[in-house]
Amino acid sequence: MEPTQKSPLQSEFDSLAPALKADRRGFIAGMVATGFALAVQPVAAQTVIKTPADGLVAGPVDIPAGDITMRAYRAMPAGKGPFPVVMVVEEIFGIHEWIQDICRRLARAGYLAVAPDLFARQGDPTQYDSIPKIFENVISKVPDAQVMRDLDATAAWAATQGGDAARLGVTGFCWGGRITWLYATHNPKLKAGVAWYGRVVGQASALTPKAPSEVLADLKAPVLGLYGGKDKGIPVEQVEKMQAALKAAGSKSEIRIYPEADHGFLADYRPSFNADAAADAWPRALEWLKRHGV
Repeated sequence: MEPTQKSPLQSEFDSLAPALKADRRGFIAGMVATGFALAVQPVAAQTVIKTPADGLVAGPVDIPAGDITMRAYRAMPAGKGPFPVVMVVEEIFGIHEWIQDICRRLARAGYLAVAPDLFARQGDPTQYDSIPKIFENVISKVPDAQVMRDLDATAAWAATQGGDAARLGVTGFCWGGRITWLYATHNPKLKAGVAWYGRVVGQASALTPKAPSEVLADLKAPVLGLYGGKDKGIPVEQVEKMQAALKAAGSKSEIRIYPEADHGFLADYRPSFNADAAADAWPRALEWLKRHGV
């Protein structure tokens, strides 16, 4: 008998579950000092990278998105634009300090980087103290179609704030990695995407009807997928199968697997942070964006 296919939420939870066993010593002090949300636990003793905001325009912004105004975090060079735009798609934990730091890192590379609150209509992940509660109360209620519209609104907003609409990119982490693949099938104006350890398969639902592996023929922009070979929630066999499918189709998209890395290997606030994989993957991601016109 074949094993029962896991639901999208169960696959995502499994990707994060190993971190639940980490040591929580010093967590509360670190949370207060760095602005991390309660939901983003456990965290490492300290983050490895702290990107300063000097020389940048950085901070919270509001983005009109149909029936609501989304909060977001934006970072960009202080000089005269327009600047290429990279939309940063959050993990399940919301726009916490690490996501903001990613925006500042991108801004120092010359981008207008903006991370919108794509959970705004469903709830605030920071109000929950465990990953299962975040999934139950927020993530399980977020439709893919809504996310695509809100990213469209974010791109439109960025074009009015010093961003170059002709040089649009997207990058996302974990939950946001999956969204990155999907957005690359949605927006024909997108130049490139970088998906960090986002799940590639999943059981269809009314809110999440398609998985990235099912829509490869619909990609409108090249995506670089970055995955860990030791990811327990996203089996490497699934990633390799998608990698082979991209190659067989002659796609411009690529997947790179770091054999010794786990899920969340770029997230230096997590115990799963892998310095070697991160040191290779981050410049590779920047080069990918520039190579494809972002």
